[in-house]
Amino acid sequence: MPSTLALSLPAKGAPFTLTTIERRPLRANDVRIDIRFSGICHTDLHFGQDDWGGTFFPLVPGHEITGVVSEVGGAVTEFAPGDRAGVGCMVNSCGKCAPCRSGDEQYCTEGFVKTYSARDHDGTVTLGGYSQSITVSEHFVLRIPDALELDGAAPLLCAGATVYSPLRRWQAGPGMRVGVLGMGGLGHLGVKIAAAMGAEVTLLGRSPDKKDDALSFGAARFVDTRDSEQLAGLAGHFDLLINTVPAQIDMDAHLGLLGIDGTLVHVGAPGDPTASYNVFSLLGARRSIAGSSIGGIRETQDMLDFCARHHITSEIEKIPADRVSEAWANLSGVRYRYVIDVATLGTLHTSPPAF
Repeated sequence: MPSTLALSLPAKGAPFTLTTIERRPLRANDVRIDIRFSGICHTDLHFGQDDWGGTFFPLVPGHEITGVVSEVGGAVTEFAPGDRAGVGCMVNSCGKCAPCRSGDEQYCTEGFVKTYSARDHDGTVTLGGYSQSITVSEHFVLRIPDALELDGAAPLLCAGATVYSPLRRWQAGPGMRVGVLGMGGLGHLGVKIAAAMGAEVTLLGRSPDKKDDALSFGAARFVDTRDSEQLAGLAGHFDLLINTVPAQIDMDAHLGLLGIDGTLVHVGAPGDPTASYNVFSLLGARRSIAGSSIGGIRETQDMLDFCARHHITSEIEKIPADRVSEAWANLSGVRYRYVIDVATLGTLHTSPPAF
């Protein structure tokens, strides 16, 4: 079987180790991709720390993958060697249930197969993009438009799809007032995409030093969520609130920012997923609380094409492989996404330093 270098976590709490992993032999419908860049998502950290339980160790994280096709199976029709390609959060699903048939593979009734730390249908455990190559069924490979740089496009495969999906479903556009809660890897893309859709966008955050960034990304205003007067002035203002914050929020305070029929959509994945609210926060204005998980394959391709048309990529700090541990320790401080230059894996002779 083909082997490739990778950064692996041998166990919970262990430092990254430079290792060699095996990828499966090419099947008829497979696409093999030489990985150029892999974004670092907060979900990687959650799995590395086993915050949600069930992590398969050794763990090779990474589900924001861009690269170039190196080889394809005999039945592949949409990709050829040399094509620019990406892989997001999924590498398989049942393909038969109603969500899969409708293009919502992320809601597969049997559970989609995650790009890493999941048991695939053949019994193997998936290993992600902190590696030099990956082999994936053609259906789960995305085409990266020529207008997008591969490094800045990598976070679109998770963060971009995660905010695009609810914005499309709740029909963000001209005349709609959209609030984006949190200005991190997801939030900054939420501002860019919602603004490109024509919505009036407000960034709600706790970092005033990001105000100028928010405005340059297309927000009409920045509101400090610690300022009770500013928040009070927005009571009933929003049609849609996208919550990207990976932590607990004051549900009732934020529900009060929604107008009649407004919706608060959770897309951030907190370490503690519990939340509570007062039912009267909903009853008073026919408000809704919803959740949204990544995007289906067709929708993710739509997002990439949309971003190409509107010249949207992630704001990134590109790092060599020997800085991955440092990046994990500083995920809340990056503006706005770390992206690993996978070519630097080949220059490592030992495991990266622990941080």
